[in-house]
Amino acid sequence: GLNAWQMEGVDNFGNVQFTGYYTPVLQARHTRQGEFRHPLYAMPSKGKKNRRLPDRAGIYAGALDERLVLAWTNSLVDNFMMEVQGSAYIDFGDGRPLTFFGYAGKNGHAYRSIGKVLIDRGEVPREEMSMQAIRKWAEQHTEYEVRELFEQNPSFVFFKPMMSAPVKGASAVPLVAKASVASDRSLIPAGTALLMEVPLLDNVGKFTGKYEMRLMIALDVGGAIKGQHFDMYQGIEPDAGHSAGFYNHYGRVWVLKNAQSSPTNSSGSSLLVNYQQH
Repeated sequence: GLNAWQMEGVDNFGNVQFTGYYTPVLQARHTRQGEFRHPLYAMPSKGKKNRRLPDRAGIYAGALDERLVLAWTNSLVDNFMMEVQGSAYIDFGDGRPLTFFGYAGKNGHAYRSIGKVLIDRGEVPREEMSMQAIRKWAEQHTEYEVRELFEQNPSFVFFKPMMSAPVKGASAVPLVAKASVASDRSLIPAGTALLMEVPLLDNVGKFTGKYEMRLMIALDVGGAIKGQHFDMYQGIEPDAGHSAGFYNHYGRVWVLKNAQSSPTNSSGSSLLVNYQQH
């Protein structure tokens, strides 16, 4: 009773982009102290005038009210990676259960990939780009240089604490590792069932030449997830962060629909141009 519609891919030959994301665990404190001096912010109110929120550089410079600070972490890089992932568990170091910080909103400025910035600057070869490569670059540069790099992405993410909450995506459904993906909602509606030919990587992130067929569900979204691109949820660190950081590969995807329906996007428009029926 199902039809499988193969996606066109980024090249119109069926090659769909796969990246990965995960839920990190950050060390933090309730007050600013010692190395714990990097703030995580709650979503500010725009006020009656619906004013535009400051960009990343402005926020780093102290443009937001300190009363919005939810926690102070010991790593600007971890904060940035947390924004990329969209959520994290926070360990306040007081022996209490971890607090889940979920996505609360953005500042409204355009997203720019710092990975692409490093590639364009000739700092990291395109074929070696990964979250691990960005971390390695940050370890070899000063905090001023790291901050300058991050400021090239004016978009900024805010969070909200959620006690004892499972990791949920934009669909408000708990995410299951290696079974949940983020998609472009204009192309792949929430809840869509997908048969995905996932490329298998080795321990250093190299493609093994093998694929694994997985049934996955579109349950999340992402600022950088547009078009023929899926972001696969890998779970909670540390191993999840390792695998998520390496994924930037290609494979095939089939959208599963019941036999009475044809693929449409969220507005009801036909997406036959994006699929081939099998």
